[in-house]
Amino acid sequence: MTEPRTPSVAASPSEPSARAQRESAQTAEDKIFVASQGQLMWWRFRKHKPAIVGGIIVILVYLVALFCEFLAPYDPVKYDQKDTYAPPQRIRIVDQGKVQSPFVYGLTQSRDPVSYRMMFQVDQGKKYPVRFFVRGSAYKMWGLFEGDLHLFGIDDPEGSIHLLGADRMGRDVFSRLVYGARVSMSIGLVGVILSFVLGITIGGFSGYYGGALDTVVQRIIEFIRSVPSIPLWMALSAALPVDWPPTKIYFGITVVLSLIGWTWLARVVRSQFLSIREEDYVMAARLSGTGEVRIIYRHMVPAFMSYIIAQMSLSIPNMILSETSLSFLGLGIRAPAISWGVLLQEAQNLRAVALAPWLLAPGLAVVLIVLAFNFLGDGLRDAADPYSR
Repeated sequence: MTEPRTPSVAASPSEPSARAQRESAQTAEDKIFVASQGQLMWWRFRKHKPAIVGGIIVILVYLVALFCEFLAPYDPVKYDQKDTYAPPQRIRIVDQGKVQSPFVYGLTQSRDPVSYRMMFQVDQGKKYPVRFFVRGSAYKMWGLFEGDLHLFGIDDPEGSIHLLGADRMGRDVFSRLVYGARVSMSIGLVGVILSFVLGITIGGFSGYYGGALDTVVQRIIEFIRSVPSIPLWMALSAALPVDWPPTKIYFGITVVLSLIGWTWLARVVRSQFLSIREEDYVMAARLSGTGEVRIIYRHMVPAFMSYIIAQMSLSIPNMILSETSLSFLGLGIRAPAISWGVLLQEAQNLRAVALAPWLLAPGLAVVLIVLAFNFLGDGLRDAADPYSR
């Protein structure tokens, strides 16, 4: 007599998926245990979506600044009186319901009989195709390589393309905005690098040695920080000779901004050095006969390098705003040099802004890049401490 069989219990369909999830979690945990500091920072950073977007915008703007001669359709100092305050022209691909290659309509001028102001109307009878990789005004890429190839433009001498309109002298605002990005973006980067070199060096030696050196450095920092920024900028900018060429003015303004911007970082570096100068690895380096300068730059500074990188990304927009403010007030970069602050001088006249609101485009560029840097800095600051929640 056969015994009754015990019915087999079928495996739940959710068990394989639960087991796969547990194995995936275990694999991810194992990867964290063996990951380097750089990998942990990257994994934390890529979770910060606004920081990714900000980083992409920053990279694109620096690429624009790097290749501004090729990207600008016109020479930034070329003027044409017939295009004075010409409005922005929209690139179109549809004409009379048909899709065509990119083009812009021409503009016709007329003078207002009451205000005598020049008026522009779109003339749909004139179409100018937008060409890519066209020959135009000659330039020197980075001051080294001669060329005349531009990314886009109008090859008809009777036509013109002003994506952001023209200013009071008929100069293309888009071309000037692109050229201005090189000065404004580079002065922010170079100025921050100089500030960080000064701040790390002075603050590092102050915190490492202490004593009388620390007291003198801290009093100097307190004096500089107690002076209002605008009068200090004005005093240092006034020391620059008026007859200096634009190149010297550029480097002079960079040094001025760096001399003001190093103080806060020196305070931070000093506090970090005070907390780590008695650590075991620092003591071991001393006992092994390592020089003090090497201890500072080789062992102590890398201990908080991630924090320094995050703070650099947050300091660059402040430097850009400082240069823009100085140039806007006429104390920084001066014409014929081109920066976003110089371009905003065109917007000082309320009447000009009322007639040509597109002259505020450099201000929008400053807002965009400052927001992008702030988002990027927030992401780097979070990534600098990958173990925090």
